[in-house]
Amino acid sequence: MTTTQHPPAASGLNYNPYAPRNLWNRAMNLLAALFSAMAVLLLVAVILYVLYKGGGAITPAIFTELPPPPGLSEPMGMGNAVIGTTIVTGMAALVAVPVGVGGGIYLAEVARTGWFAQSIRFGVNVLAGVPSIICGLFIYALVVNTRVLWGESFSAMAGSLALAVLMLPTIVKTTDEGLKLVSPELRMGSLGIGASRFVTITRVVLPAAVSPIATGVVLGIARAAGETAPLIFTALFSPFWPDWSSGLGLLAPTATMSVQIYNFGIMPFAPQMQLAWAASFILVVMILAANLLARWLARFSAF
Repeated sequence: MTTTQHPPAASGLNYNPYAPRNLWNRAMNLLAALFSAMAVLLLVAVILYVLYKGGGAITPAIFTELPPPPGLSEPMGMGNAVIGTTIVTGMAALVAVPVGVGGGIYLAEVARTGWFAQSIRFGVNVLAGVPSIICGLFIYALVVNTRVLWGESFSAMAGSLALAVLMLPTIVKTTDEGLKLVSPELRMGSLGIGASRFVTITRVVLPAAVSPIATGVVLGIARAAGETAPLIFTALFSPFWPDWSSGLGLLAPTATMSVQIYNFGIMPFAPQMQLAWAASFILVVMILAANLLARWLARFSAF
């Protein structure tokens, strides 16, 4: 009579939820989830708090009226600061984005190694750690104090140059690292079918790295948009609308939201304090919208 022998049960391979390693794994997963939730909750807390403090001033008039003089409560607006922030940050991006992306392409695609590329990377890393006030003093000495811009001193253009210096290291580094993440097979495949290096970079490599490049651009803009010290030394401040009629719109002192937050935040008057909180909320929302725009643009990546 033949008997069938069954293999012994592999009890050691069964999942034991009470095993020390599984308990430790769940504890670490819970801790990581807790830290992630804390990071998101901080953003939510900041937005809700600034909305609570300055929500009463968020009206359509805030974008169409000028701020009130110290001690007065009317009008409750800061349209000049909103326009000034948009102009200064936009002009800074027009300078920093082409230079930063171009520098990142050179480092990643043209001169990956060598003393010159390493020197540039080292300089970019050092520039990324330079305090923003030093960048403001640099542009002050180079542009404002010398009146090299058509004989004018404090101006929106000088402020945009200071912010462009702050944007550059972030854009260069993220572009460089983002292009390195593109698979070498894509480059070899493009070159193998006869495409030139220029066509390979512009039509194959860059579309594949849209997401990290866009992230770097947004991070650079987000860092520059909230800076105050460089603008105090360059764009200064103005309680009036930009004067386009005289042709000095970009060559005159310009209001920005970050400087207005600083100026109004130290005043002992409630209306000005409320406008400072309202400007803080608008600035946070603008930066959040820029990040969402970058993620939306990344969806159009070719790869």
